[in-house]
Amino acid sequence: MSVQLSEHFTYKKLFRFCLPTIAMMLCTSLYGIVDGYFVSNYVGKTAFAAVNLIMPFLMILGCFGFMIGTGGSALVGKTLGEGARERADRYFTMMVYLTLILGMALTLIGVIFMRPISYMLGATDAMIEDCVVYGRIMNAFNIAFMLQYLFQSFFVTAEKPILGFMATVAAGVTNMVLDALFIAVFHWGVAGAAWASVIGQCIGGVLPLIYFLHPNGSLLQLKKTGIEVSVLLKACLNGSSELMTNISTSIVGMLYNFQLIKYAGENGIAAYGVVMYTQMIFAAVFLGYTIGTGPIISYHYGAGNHAELKNMLKKSILIMLGSGTAMLFLARTLAPLLSGFFVGYDADLFLMTSNALAIYAFSFVLYGINVFASSFFTALNDGGVSAAIAFLRTLLFQTLAVLILPLLFGLNGIWWAITVAEAFALVISSVFLAAKRKKYHYL
Repeated sequence: MSVQLSEHFTYKKLFRFCLPTIAMMLCTSLYGIVDGYFVSNYVGKTAFAAVNLIMPFLMILGCFGFMIGTGGSALVGKTLGEGARERADRYFTMMVYLTLILGMALTLIGVIFMRPISYMLGATDAMIEDCVVYGRIMNAFNIAFMLQYLFQSFFVTAEKPILGFMATVAAGVTNMVLDALFIAVFHWGVAGAAWASVIGQCIGGVLPLIYFLHPNGSLLQLKKTGIEVSVLLKACLNGSSELMTNISTSIVGMLYNFQLIKYAGENGIAAYGVVMYTQMIFAAVFLGYTIGTGPIISYHYGAGNHAELKNMLKKSILIMLGSGTAMLFLARTLAPLLSGFFVGYDADLFLMTSNALAIYAFSFVLYGINVFASSFFTALNDGGVSAAIAFLRTLLFQTLAVLILPLLFGLNGIWWAITVAEAFALVISSVFLAAKRKKYHYL
C-alpha cells in the first residue's frame, strides 16, 4: 500500500516514501560517473579535464528546471494540502509551460556562445575542441535535461515516486549502455559521451511528459490553463534557493578549476573531476531525501498540521547527521579504490586524487543538514530564507574559502575549503531555524 502525503510519518514510512527519490538521484549521479569513467579511460585525461571544465556551465542551464520543479512542487503541494486540487493541476501545467519556454531560450544561448564561454572558463588550446563539441551537443537538448529535473520533483508531489525512479533508471541504463557503445566500441570520443547523455535525458524528460499528458492515477494532471505571471514568479522565487545552490556550486566549481590550474595544472582539474563524481553519489542521498520530504512538508504546512512539521524537522536532522557521519568513513575508506577506478593509469594523478578525496570527505558530516535546512524553507514556501542560506553557503563561504585557504595551506587548502564553508553555513542554518520557529511552529 502506498504512503500518502497526508499521513503521519514514522521513520519506516519516511524511508519507504523517500527511498525511490534517493534511488532516483543515485541513478542520475551514477550515469554521470559512467560518462567520466569512459572518457577518462578511453579518450584520455585531457578530454576528461575538458568535460569537467564545461560541465559547471551546462549544469547551470539545466538546473533552471530544478528551480521550477522544487519551487513549483512546493506551491502545488501546499495547494493540495489546502484541498484545491483543480488549482493544483493548473499550477502544475504552468510549470511545464515555463520549463519548455525557458529551455528553448537557454538552448539557443548555449549553442551560440559555447566557444567563447569555454575560453572564459579557462579552456586551453588542447581542451577547447572537446569543450565545444561536448558542450554544444549537451546544450542542444537542454529542454529534456530541464524536464527531467522538473519531473523528479513533481513525481513525488503526485504520490508516484516509484514512477519517477523507473523513468530515471530507464534514462540511466540507456546512457550507460550507449557510453560503452559510442566511446569504447565506436570510438566517438567526447561526442559519444554527449550523445549517450542526451539520449538518456530525452527518456528521463519526455516519458514523464507523455505520462502526465494522459489520464493517470496520480494526484496531478496536465490541464488547459492560462499563464498567471504572479504564480510563476512565486514558484521561481521559492525555488531560487535550489537554483542559487546549483549556480553557486557551478560558479565555485569554475573557481576551483582556476585555482587548480594555478596550483596543480591539468592534473588538478582531473583530480577535482573525480572528487566531484564521488561527491555526486553521496550528495544524491541528501538531495533525494530533500526532494522526497519537500512535498510532505508543503502539504502539512498547507493543511496547518504543525505537529507533523515538528516531526519532520526532528527526524530529518537526525537522519542527515547520521548519514553524513557514515559517509565520512565510507568515503575515506574507498578513496584509493575510487581514485584507481578513474585515474589508476597515472601514478601522480592517483596519489593527488586519493588525498583530495580523503580530505573532502569531512564535508559530508555537515552537508546534509545544510541542504535540508534550505530545502525545508523552500517547502514552507519561504523562498527568501531558503535563498539566503543557499547563497551564503554555496557562494559566499565557499568562494572565500577556496580563495583564502590555498594561500595558507597550498593545494590541500583547496580540498579543505568545502568543509570550512559547510561549518560556517551550519551556523547560518541554525540561526534561521531558531528565528523562524514561532512563525511556522515547527519547534
